[in-house]
Amino acid sequence: MANRSKVSSAAIALLLGLLIAIPTGVKSIGVCYGMNGNNLPQPSTVVNLYKSKNIKAMRLYDPDQAALQALKSSNIQLILDVPNTALQSLASNTSAANDWVQQNVKAYSSSVSFKYIAVGNEVIPGAQAQYVLPAMRNIYSALSSAGLQNQIKVSTSVATSVLAESSPPSHGVFSSAALTYLRPIVQFLASNGAPLLVNVYPYFSYVDSQGTININYALFTSSGTVVTDGQYKYQNLFDAIVDAVYAALEKVGGSNVTIVVSESGWPSAGGYAATINNAKTYNQNLINHVGQGTPRRPGKTIEAYIFEMFNENQKSAGVEQNFGLFYPSTQPVYTINFT
Repeated sequence: MANRSKVSSAAIALLLGLLIAIPTGVKSIGVCYGMNGNNLPQPSTVVNLYKSKNIKAMRLYDPDQAALQALKSSNIQLILDVPNTALQSLASNTSAANDWVQQNVKAYSSSVSFKYIAVGNEVIPGAQAQYVLPAMRNIYSALSSAGLQNQIKVSTSVATSVLAESSPPSHGVFSSAALTYLRPIVQFLASNGAPLLVNVYPYFSYVDSQGTININYALFTSSGTVVTDGQYKYQNLFDAIVDAVYAALEKVGGSNVTIVVSESGWPSAGGYAATINNAKTYNQNLINHVGQGTPRRPGKTIEAYIFEMFNENQKSAGVEQNFGLFYPSTQPVYTINFT
């Protein structure tokens, strides 16, 4: 018995050592939770659906209090947006930023896994772009006052229309209109170790190309290299778009800024090439692909958020209403595996 006990203890010690040495799996795929529908399930039901489908991360576009309550103790990592309508107020008023953080972040931070605050969505360039960086700074200061600045990163979410050129990817460069705002934002991100959030849609690139892009390249189903860009070889459009943004970042001193794909998806109805089969193919392949990185960042897992959880009937008619993985009934539009 004594010898067996020694063996067991040694085995347990070895096993514990191995468990400590093995890095925990990267929670690289999340799903965006939009609320532009009048028939959507309650947030508590939604959070349970995330958990039941093994979806580890969520993007929430507004600090909806019921959703934040439902997220308590769920271990679901969260991107919380500062809505575009709040940017001007938070940019000009430090006390407004402090109040926003206290009410929507600090009040929940002991039990909700906040990861990023997205200060504005797709407002660069544009009329509200001038408010983004001042609002980011004020939110960062408010998080610092709350002792949360090392736990939660502050960023903004941009569309790929910030690029003036994206093909080949190494030619990626920000437009002059976007650069006015993005250059100092990139410096802010680099100095704080925060990523740039980018909404990446091969679907729209494919549709806008008027037949010059092969659908297999857009759906991750090409059998080999489609685009050769110097030393980099591209088999899918997603990687090409992400690397075009990386190339643009490198040109403005953002070589160390990581990209988080804050939206990506494919509609299942309502427009050209918008079918259930294409949507399922794209999103399942995206889930399967993100661990591989891109040619420009090989082996570096991409954190990505699928757009979106539900079909939303109050969005613009057409494809915008049909990006959901689920119907409002919580029945799947198509089956997809997150594990």
